[in-house]
Amino acid sequence: MKKRAAYIKRAKLLLLFLAAYFSGYGIAAIGRLVRPEAVAASAEGNWGLSFQQEGEPPVANASAEELAVYDAYYAKITEEKVLYLTFDAGYENGHMPAILDALKKHQAPATFFVVGNFLKDNPDLISRMVNEGHTVGNHTYSHPDMSKISTLENFSKELSENEKLYEKITGQPMTKYYRPPQGKYSEANLQMAKELGYKTFFWSLAYVDWYEDQQPSHEEAFEKLLGRIHPGAIVLLHSTSATNAQILDELLTKWEAMGYVFKSLDDFS
Repeated sequence: MKKRAAYIKRAKLLLLFLAAYFSGYGIAAIGRLVRPEAVAASAEGNWGLSFQQEGEPPVANASAEELAVYDAYYAKITEEKVLYLTFDAGYENGHMPAILDALKKHQAPATFFVVGNFLKDNPDLISRMVNEGHTVGNHTYSHPDMSKISTLENFSKELSENEKLYEKITGQPMTKYYRPPQGKYSEANLQMAKELGYKTFFWSLAYVDWYEDQQPSHEEAFEKLLGRIHPGAIVLLHSTSATNAQILDELLTKWEAMGYVFKSLDDFS
C-alpha cells in the first residue's frame, strides 16, 4: 500500500510538471522538435513568439520561409545589427508627438500601422509622419479579427477604407504594408493580402505595453526591450503607451550603443 501511494504521488507531481511545462515554453519546444526552424504553420490563428536565446530571433508560429510565400515577414534573417521600428496606432492619447520627437532626434525611420479612426481624427499627425520620412501602414479600418473574414471582398474593404482616408490627407497612395489586428491571421488572410498587393508584417519583439492603466515601469520595459533585441528584429511598440513615449529617446540611445542601426521597412528586402 505504501509503495502504491508513493507511486500515485509521484505520478501526480509528474502530471503537474508536464501541465506547467506545456502551458508555456513546452508548446514552442514541441514545435521545434517536429520542425527545428519554427513552430508548424498549423499554429496559425494568433501570432506568437517563444524567446529561446538572448540575441537570437525568437521561435515564431511560422518560419520566415513559410511566411515569405505570402509576402509576409516577422524578422529579417541576418547577422547585421539592423532594427525595423513599427508602432501600432489605434487612437491618439497625447503620446505620439513625443514618440515622433525621439525618432527625429535619432533620425530613425518607423512604420506606423494605423486604423480608420486615427486617420480621421489626426490628419496633422499623419502629415507629420510622412513629412519626417516615416511610413504609414494599414492596420485595417475597424480593427476586427481578420481571421474570421472569409471573403476577399470584405477583407479588401477593411484595407481600402483606410487607403481612401490616407490619400485624402496626403494626396498620395498608401504604402501597401499590412499588420493584422491583434496578430490574428489565417493562411487564407495572408493570401488575400498578397492578392491585394500587400506585404504583411508581424513582429519579432514586443511587450505588454497597451494597457493604459497598467503601464510597465521603465525598468520592466528596458529588461524586455534590451534583453530580447536581435539582429533583423521587427519591433512592435504601441503609440498609446506613456512608458514608450517616456523611454524612447533613451531606448534608441541604448540600442545604438549596442551597435544597432535603424532602417525602414522599405529597405527590408
